[in-house]
Amino acid sequence: MDRQGQGAYIPQELLKELSKVSNRLLIGIPCERVEGERRLALTPEAVDMLTDRGHRVLVEAGAGLGINYSDNHYSEAGAEIVATPAEVYQADIILKILPPLAAEVMMMKPRTTLFSTVQFNTFSHEAFELMMAKRITAVAYELLADDKQRCPVLNVISEIEGTASITIASELLSNTQGGKGILLGGIPGVSPTEVVVIGAGNAGTVATRAAMALGASVKVFDDDINKLRTIQQVLGQGLFTSTFHPNVLQNAFRSADVVIGAMRYINTRHRYIIAEDMIRIMKRGALVIDLRINQGGCFETTCCLCPSDPAVFEQYGVLHYCRQNISNRVARTTSMALSNIFVPMLFQLGDTGAVQGMIKSDPGFKNGVYMYCGKPVNNYVSNKFGLSSNNIDLYLSAF
Repeated sequence: MDRQGQGAYIPQELLKELSKVSNRLLIGIPCERVEGERRLALTPEAVDMLTDRGHRVLVEAGAGLGINYSDNHYSEAGAEIVATPAEVYQADIILKILPPLAAEVMMMKPRTTLFSTVQFNTFSHEAFELMMAKRITAVAYELLADDKQRCPVLNVISEIEGTASITIASELLSNTQGGKGILLGGIPGVSPTEVVVIGAGNAGTVATRAAMALGASVKVFDDDINKLRTIQQVLGQGLFTSTFHPNVLQNAFRSADVVIGAMRYINTRHRYIIAEDMIRIMKRGALVIDLRINQGGCFETTCCLCPSDPAVFEQYGVLHYCRQNISNRVARTTSMALSNIFVPMLFQLGDTGAVQGMIKSDPGFKNGVYMYCGKPVNNYVSNKFGLSSNNIDLYLSAF
């Protein structure tokens, strides 16, 4: 309607502003202070999408250097670069990769909403208790689910690490890295490399596909027959699959050049660990890669490691590769993949207007909340700290 009509005239510029969310989020992206951690929750492209919707993003100076983005990249995307961690931790929403250190929780405002992983080997009891005292609401990336009950963050990290495991195996088997000088795969006239994959989930499937593409002979083991059926459907009926039958497993380990541990232990009832005796019978110079160090390890030779233990070591003549967070090897790709998940989630959070509303309206998001206003609400997390938890629904109406 024009100026002469009964309706008010609204300039196009104002219409554009009104189309943005009315609930502006204040998001903080701090530097990670654990040595070797390079990944970041948001890339500059993701920040640009958020600021274009009217949200504010604080980025600690130097936070993006690990993924080869400068402060200028972030500032040009609309982020506000802050010089100190104390400033970035004044944001209402904090997006980290690793669990917070106690010193980082001390800098947070009360009732902050924190997004991060819950890697228990780096998550201290002190930090958890400080979060409770500050009435933090905390969301674990590993526990977030979509409308089909899939775990998007966990799945994308697993896919990246599954692919990376084959690259790592290729490097460590070569002469340049002190290996036996074996080409991972196969060529005419030479027996193919034998790869055993423990776990038929996302990481195992991707690792198997990559190894088969190189010409390796692959055998996949899992205690879930449905996962074995799925991986055969995806990669072909010719793929060797088996449950953990002792004799079959022993024969596979005896001839294996590479064994990749890819079982998933998050929110599972059973924990299947490969016995040390299986490692003893492997060929000298063979390689074990454990993708689940963050979840406690897949093998008896790797499941009791301390942070101070070497990440690469030899036992029974078998080389073990046990680095945490293998996706750090391709931190920029990982950060891009995470941004693809987090931006729509933050848009939805802004549209909902409050974390409480998001929890009530999105079951998958609710699944990721392990602390609500300082109250533990997830058994998987709270049990690790020797604490009890209650159903989050008991607190939703109280806070």
